[in-house]
Amino acid sequence: MNATPDTTPNTTAHTARTASGLRRALRREVPSTLGLLADARDFAAMRAYRSFAFGRNDEYTDYLRHIDALLRSLAAQGVHTTVALFDPDEYADYCADHGLDPDSAQTRTRFTAELACGPALPYAGQPVEELVPLLADAAVRQATWEYAGAVLAAAGECADCGEDIGRASFERACALLRRLVDGAGPGHHHLVCSVPTEEEQLTAVLHAEAAAEPGGPPRTEGRDQLDFVTVLAAGLALGGPGGLVLRSTTEGRHDRVHGWRLDRGRLLALPAAAVFDAYCTDADTGDPVAPEPGVEYCAGYEVEGPGPHS
Repeated sequence: MNATPDTTPNTTAHTARTASGLRRALRREVPSTLGLLADARDFAAMRAYRSFAFGRNDEYTDYLRHIDALLRSLAAQGVHTTVALFDPDEYADYCADHGLDPDSAQTRTRFTAELACGPALPYAGQPVEELVPLLADAAVRQATWEYAGAVLAAAGECADCGEDIGRASFERACALLRRLVDGAGPGHHHLVCSVPTEEEQLTAVLHAEAAAEPGGPPRTEGRDQLDFVTVLAAGLALGGPGGLVLRSTTEGRHDRVHGWRLDRGRLLALPAAAVFDAYCTDADTGDPVAPEPGVEYCAGYEVEGPGPHS
């Protein structure tokens, strides 16, 4: 007598439940990317598309509330989600460049998937309102790094020795950063480098701690060190003006502020009076700003070695 497969309803239901469970388990291993609209203006631009989930009577606050709920739901399922800014203007350009219909959920999904390659942040349970400024800051840092990198790539070769100016400037900037942090000694160090260019003001910020061994790389987080070194290197390569401020916080001591200026491709120490003037002057109005209590305004210290052709 031949055996026949069990096709009872109970067996079928069990198979369906097993398949459903497997799909849920696999879903937890598929990362998600969410494109977040930065403000009410961007939200209004997307409402012009009929396929967009929100209509003309919905507000940006409604959108944020639903996005927050979606992110929490994905996190509860164990899904890793990356959040990136969704720019409607860039989206329209993307659709035009690729010949895609912008009024399509499928097209928005395709564009959003590519956003993960740019400035993005992992969702870690924070309120969605906190993600917007963090993402905007990440986008600015990315644009600054790309512009500074383009400056280095276009710097060319030294007319005297044929050396690649961009590469040499980057290597010098790495060495200068180590000397800056070593010279500041133990503690937490906050560095700001500012370089004016023809098109925009390049600014990079770095939080660092002195390495255990003098001359070693400073301890930093993420890619901030790469961004900072690239901006400093661009300032060195351009050979124009610029500035760098370092503020050190050490337990049991007043905060110390040191300063340097960029001049013809070199980082030169400022005297204490110049550091005080720079730190206690409003950059926008030029008006004096009261010095902070408990802060020492100090001269910069020597971080440059001999010039490349000295």
